Amino acid sequence: LKKPGETLGLSCRGSGFTFGSYSMHWIRQQENKPLVWMGFIYTDGSGTGYSKSFQGRIEVTRDNSNSMVYLKLSGVTAEDTAVYYCAR
Repeated sequence: LKKPGETLGLSCRGSGFTFGSYSMHWIRQQENKPLVWMGFIYTDGSGTGYSKSFQGRIEVTRDNSNSMVYLKLSGVTAEDTAVYYCAR
């Protein structure tokens, strides 16, 4: 549970596939709303792309050696209450 203005940090471990061969994406779903794409990171972490809706407060990073991808979302509000997913 985060207070307004705080930063949300999430981590996701990939398994069952060659993690470093895939770009990784973050998606979220607010209650009774469709899935929303947030952003992605290239296979080697050399670049990212973010939805304009989150620009300026989102950061996606990855650690291929541990098959991990991370999301940081700053300045959270009640509107950021959602289920967050990572996907390849």
